Amino acid sequence: MALIKSISGIRGTIGGKSGEGLTPVDIVKFTSAYGAWILEKTNNPRIVLGRDARISGDMVSRLVTATLQGLGIHVIDLGLSTTPTVEFAVPLEKAGGGIILTASHNPIQWNALKLLNDKGEFISDQDGKEVLDKAEKEDFEFAGVKNLGAYTLVEDYIDRHIDHVLSLDLVDKEAIAARNFSVVIDCVNSTGGIALPKLLKALGVDQVEQMYCEPDGHFPHNPEPLPENLRDISSKLKNGKFDLGIVVDPDVDRLAFLTEDGSAFGEEYTLVAIADYVLSQSSGNTVSNLSSTRALRDVTEKYKGTYTAAAVGEVNVVNKMKETNAIIGGEGNGGVIYPASHYGRDALVGIGLFLTHLAKFGKTANRLRASYPNYYISKNKIELTPDIDVDAILDEISRKYSKQPINDIDGIKIEFEKEWVHLRKSNTEPIIRIYSESETKATAEHLANKLILDIKEVISASK
Repeated sequence: MALIKSISGIRGTIGGKSGEGLTPVDIVKFTSAYGAWILEKTNNPRIVLGRDARISGDMVSRLVTATLQGLGIHVIDLGLSTTPTVEFAVPLEKAGGGIILTASHNPIQWNALKLLNDKGEFISDQDGKEVLDKAEKEDFEFAGVKNLGAYTLVEDYIDRHIDHVLSLDLVDKEAIAARNFSVVIDCVNSTGGIALPKLLKALGVDQVEQMYCEPDGHFPHNPEPLPENLRDISSKLKNGKFDLGIVVDPDVDRLAFLTEDGSAFGEEYTLVAIADYVLSQSSGNTVSNLSSTRALRDVTEKYKGTYTAAAVGEVNVVNKMKETNAIIGGEGNGGVIYPASHYGRDALVGIGLFLTHLAKFGKTANRLRASYPNYYISKNKIELTPDIDVDAILDEISRKYSKQPINDIDGIKIEFEKEWVHLRKSNTEPIIRIYSESETKATAEHLANKLILDIKEVISASK
């Protein structure tokens, strides 16, 4: 069993003992802390709630709902929904915050409470620490019987969200419909199975083959939209009957595409392609996190914009986007953030923008992918013993490569001419994650192995 408390929420495996898994006791305690914090911060007793289709979702939702009502908070329940739909709904409902019940790409035994502020954005680092402190101290007080919170079920927000996508200036329904796309979708039996068919129909895509679109929470494969987990949809595309494959994770904030021959467009390149389109229509800046592909920088500079790297984590990317007035940004895991819509990763917005781009490009998805700089990212890690000072190791590596440009806002990222390596320590275990990128797989892996050897030398020298 596992229970992880962080500034962005609480995540864990269902069952077990209190404090060791995501049990009803932990759910009530953490929900109470967040609700009490919302009442203090906003004096607004309204919270929007939504969930993905995990089989534990209904149980968790009822616990969260009753707890918030017990605090005197009015719960606006969207039911089966998506993360970006809840984000979209919070300001429209003039709510003090929002809770999304989803463990994102984690397997079926996991669930989580993701926490939003009154703007429908993930709460900040400082806010998260305050919620954790309230939970630890059990610093909350429940309402009397005459002041219990109300409950409202609102089930049309996915439709409203889709209407919003179609209203965006850069989403061209007519261009999409004119291409007469034939697509196949994999929604991993979660709420994408509700949203994507409706969205595609609204965009004028009439030929849609649905795979795993029953929102019953029984994931047919590992729900993270990586190539190794998408063999079924890839096989379907290899038959040559479709123009594109579209894949989302359980809460529909990550977006991946497959080309007409079943090959991966590349999660990293979801954002690259969409940024290319957005920047071609309006000049501006971009942001992604330190572990995302250099290709976004290349595309941004092609349009005379400025690319900026943020620390890993959606809230960090959003903050940097606001700071640099970026018009498009996100993360290399297929997370697209388009401020003209809202400041949150949104696969529905991403689909609207990507299909418009592909329609106007006028060629195949493979040809579109080939139009971008090609990089390969190698992802590795080195496990350490608990007694090792990880910060000291990173400091020593930073000194060793001091002649290279180094970004130290989140671990250290060492830049080379057309390559980079990013070292980050885990917050929960003695691990250094090592991401490296180059124009070839062999060079990226060589760079990672070189840094692993450097780390081992530092450890040996310190003994």
